[in-house]
Amino acid sequence: MNESVKVQPHHLERAAYLYIRQSSMRQVIENVESTMRQYALDRRAMALGWRKDQIIVVDNDQGESGASAAWREGFQRLVAEVSMGRAGIVMGLEVSRLARNNADWHRLLEICALSDTLILDEDGVYDPTNFNDRLLLGLKGAMSEAELHVLKARLRGGILNKVRRGEYRCQLPTGFVYDELGNVTLDPDAQVRDSIDHFFETFARVGSACQVVKVFRKEGLNFPSRRTGGRDTVFRPLTAWTAMRVLKNPRYAGAYVYGRGRYRRNADGKIVVQRKHNSGDWLACIPNAHPGYINWEQYQQNLKLLESNGRTYELARSSPPREGVALLQGRAVCGRCGRHFRLTYSYAREKPEARYICDPAQSGLGEPNCQSIAASPVDEAVGALVAERMTPAAVELALEIRREIEARQDEADQLRCRAIEHAQYEADLAQRRFMLVDPGNRLVASTLEAEWNNKLRMLAQAREERERARQQDLVLLNDATRQRLITMTTDFKKIWNDPATPNRERKRLLAYIVEDVTLIKLPEEGITRIHVRFKGGKTETLTVLNPKSAAQQMKTPPAIVQLVDKLLDDNIYDEIAGILNGQGLRPGGSARPGRSNARFTAQRVAYLVRQYALRSRYDRLRGRGLLTNAEACARLGVHETTVEEWAKRGLIKRHACNGHWYLYELPESNLPIKRRWHRPSDQAADFNEGKEAKPSHTIERGVV
Repeated sequence: MNESVKVQPHHLERAAYLYIRQSSMRQVIENVESTMRQYALDRRAMALGWRKDQIIVVDNDQGESGASAAWREGFQRLVAEVSMGRAGIVMGLEVSRLARNNADWHRLLEICALSDTLILDEDGVYDPTNFNDRLLLGLKGAMSEAELHVLKARLRGGILNKVRRGEYRCQLPTGFVYDELGNVTLDPDAQVRDSIDHFFETFARVGSACQVVKVFRKEGLNFPSRRTGGRDTVFRPLTAWTAMRVLKNPRYAGAYVYGRGRYRRNADGKIVVQRKHNSGDWLACIPNAHPGYINWEQYQQNLKLLESNGRTYELARSSPPREGVALLQGRAVCGRCGRHFRLTYSYAREKPEARYICDPAQSGLGEPNCQSIAASPVDEAVGALVAERMTPAAVELALEIRREIEARQDEADQLRCRAIEHAQYEADLAQRRFMLVDPGNRLVASTLEAEWNNKLRMLAQAREERERARQQDLVLLNDATRQRLITMTTDFKKIWNDPATPNRERKRLLAYIVEDVTLIKLPEEGITRIHVRFKGGKTETLTVLNPKSAAQQMKTPPAIVQLVDKLLDDNIYDEIAGILNGQGLRPGGSARPGRSNARFTAQRVAYLVRQYALRSRYDRLRGRGLLTNAEACARLGVHETTVEEWAKRGLIKRHACNGHWYLYELPESNLPIKRRWHRPSDQAADFNEGKEAKPSHTIERGVV
């Protein structure tokens, strides 16, 4: 069909949109002919009948890829204009200029068909409402997408081929540069190299990325960082994110790597990391490919240490020493699950009592506590161990550590000197620039003067920081101080146990000696095992008795209960209480504050008999055959008063029960008479049985 036939008057009444795009800025700059060919399509539109003022050029997608329309504002504007029926024709040099994605291309075709908008490329004019034209446009879109895939595959293949040889040039991390031959070398700036060397040395010493950041902040050191998209290196305060990035980057170990992660574009067109690959899934990993700051073995050890730190820091909760009574604050580790204990304080009888509790399972899952251990006996055992280990030899070791610290301070001071040299160079350069400018050009001169003043301030700041750090590090141990420290160790135990020594200071002293303490409570054995790990790696195992609970403290010792059981054979409650008090024994709970003067009483002995179900004295005497007053009267045939009188005179032995009761032990002889006393009830019983009633009482001579 002829092009002029497809163009209808209602098409000419609407605007003609010319879409221009190049895939990259390099193509925009170098492929000038392609850009000129695209702009020349406006002549085709004027030849078909559109006026010059009706042609709208959409060229704000220059340098953008056509793989998606998500990040192409010009294409989105074009689709919006077509959907609102404002476009009579859409022009592009070829289909690939409009879109290289079938979804975007067919969406544009559908909208053009609904709004009756024509499409023009270098080959001709197409009507999306016509089946043949739409089929041809669909084939062109599929071929354009396939072409993009082929181009990407070719480029990708060439890149991977160079990657396998280690020749593909990637962006280097801070501390590395490419030389004239394209080889990777260390940064020629000595300050950059020394800072990175000091970083890895510090990590090897402290073993933690966060601790490295703290050391750099404490020493007043900055870390080199390369500006995004530039070659300039600036020094900034070290952050934990930067420390982790440096430690995990294998380029610092001299290895050439490629393909450590998979990247993709999200909905707004930004490139994001989809996932990180393990070292075995990297596209290339060539150790010792170029000089590095550490070797490959040290890099692997750093990764293992970071992994172990990550597991530990998920569980541990560290905090600065506080004034609480718990000595192992932040250093007590649960021997069952490996988590760090947390502390709880209670104030019973106005005295603080601490406990080490491991309860993350309870707070998160509602499960029982892993362990709950009283702090007092554990702290006493660990404190005694620390006081015992603080010997003159330990002071010598501390002095050796101090000398090593001084050596590290010298290294840090050298880095500060490097920073001063760098600031001096920048200030001198700014001065030369200012001196060479024409004095009449005040605009430039004022700018250079301000820059010179800024560099001078930075130089003065670097010198002040070095001087302040030197004053802090200027703590030298002379022979007199060394002798005083050695002498102090003889009285260290006294100082440690002195109530005037703050708990915070004890914890700080402990931090220099003990790494951590693992606690395992064994309730069935009534003990707690303490595994102490010192700073040097040496371990020590202690065992302490678990303190008694409140119920156990109130409970009378079993030995006393057994003694009471034995004394019940021959004594009443008052007598037993006197015997126990005479032996210095005290009832249960007397060890608690405020009850140290508690003594045994008859009521306390009676409570023990009932509580422990001891056999009563009455039952014991009855078991031995002793009789009650009534039974003794019936046996002897006398009145109750007579039995009591005989007992008082010693003719009958009586044994006191608790209260006012007595039981009688009848002898076999030595009674003056034998009386038989018949009560009226006994006479009635004899009469009812048809027996002859006897006199109310008879007196028989003789002995029983």
